Amino acid sequence: MSVLGIGVDVVHVPRIAVLLKRYPRRLPSRILSPQESVQWHLPPDPTFIAVRWAVKEAAYKALYPRHKPSWKELTYHGLTNEHKPVLLYRPVKCRATPMDIHVSVSHDGEYVFASVLVQSAREL
Repeated sequence: MSVLGIGVDVVHVPRIAVLLKRYPRRLPSRILSPQESVQWHLPPDPTFIAVRWAVKEAAYKALYPRHKPSWKELTYHGLTNEHKPVLLYRPVKCRATPMDIHVSVSHDGEYVFASVLVQSAREL
């Protein structure tokens, strides 16, 4: 496997809180995938959106220029007792190259940090 890309992003949660107050329905509808929208509930949780924002920005940086994913083509499933965090890329217009996507998210106070590593699923 070879590394295709690495991306990182940092989001200030209070910034997302301000955006959610201004656009409580529009912001989530623009960035959440259909699977993530099912998990989204009002009243707004800015951390839920901040995590997905950071993950998707990091993923875009890792996938570009081979792929240019939209917000809705990326779905993040957080850490559970049984599974590590997962990021799925489901492109609408074309078939994606087989790849493995690794994601890590860290929270520290008012900040969310995300890193994404994309590897080819087979040797190039």
